[in-house]
Amino acid sequence: MILRPKPSLRHNAHPAGIELVTTVAPVPSWLRRAVDGPQSLDEAAVVAGATIGALDAVVRRQERWAGAWRQRLALAAAASTSRKAGRVEDDGALRDAVCLTRPGDDVGPAGRILLAWRRLTLLPAEDLLTEAVLAAALDELGHGGDDEAVSDLIEDLRQLSGAEGVVAVLTGAFAAAERHGFGRSFGSWLADVLLAQRLGWQYAVPLLGAQSGSGGYTRGVRPKITSLAERDQGPGRESVQSLLVAQARAALRAVELSAELDRRAQRLIAVAPKLRAKGSDAVVEKLLSDDAIVASQPIPGMSERGLRRLFDRLVDFGAVRELSGRPTFRLYGL
Repeated sequence: MILRPKPSLRHNAHPAGIELVTTVAPVPSWLRRAVDGPQSLDEAAVVAGATIGALDAVVRRQERWAGAWRQRLALAAAASTSRKAGRVEDDGALRDAVCLTRPGDDVGPAGRILLAWRRLTLLPAEDLLTEAVLAAALDELGHGGDDEAVSDLIEDLRQLSGAEGVVAVLTGAFAAAERHGFGRSFGSWLADVLLAQRLGWQYAVPLLGAQSGSGGYTRGVRPKITSLAERDQGPGRESVQSLLVAQARAALRAVELSAELDRRAQRLIAVAPKLRAKGSDAVVEKLLSDDAIVASQPIPGMSERGLRRLFDRLVDFGAVRELSGRPTFRLYGL
């Protein structure tokens, strides 16, 4: 069971004129420099451990804006996955595919990629490795998989749960995905889930999917070797180091994004008492929970015109941003 910390007093409403101080600890400069280019496998392991520790501290605070943070990371992972698949959709096109499609309508191949990464953020981490969820994610990522293949994959993942250390879990996730022909992007998806489960996080955080150059993570890795010392002598040394570097960079990026969204969320929370429109509280919570909201999204007790006026006011306050850059079908978020 994960113990939930008591809500911080800074999450209470504050007068809009008060400057709020962020509680996000900056990443040490030595760690930022080290992430740029570890010189050995041992150094890469230290750097990866330090960045994951910093990320773990962010996750365990369970901030009100954590939903928007995870979805923003899911968008980055979907954009990278789309590029690796040879598609041309950028962040904006992916957002449009999901946000501007009516419920029940097909969001298209690019939109399904985003849904796969969002699925990782919305379901509890402990519920993600079921046959139904894996089959849905595989379909959304463009991989066909019959029931037998998914069952075999689950058995492989079950065996990974007993692996010693995070390194074995991460490399094992990529090896399992490739062994069943599901590709490296799905390996990234699995690795993020398994990391969350290993660390006891309530929700997974999209990390490796947004990293470029993921092709070399598992080449030469022997899945049955589980200790870091054995890997250092094995043929997969460069691959393991590459994976650790990618993991460190992904964790650092997630921590930096959390600091940025924390500042924006505090501004939104600070101006919330100024919003007198009925339904404004629900809008604020949606903005803290989602990557983006379409200006025409139904909000109980608020008309579409009233919602647009509310968004215009929030933009004037500097509490949210208009994300689409167009005059119609506009999207708003932190």
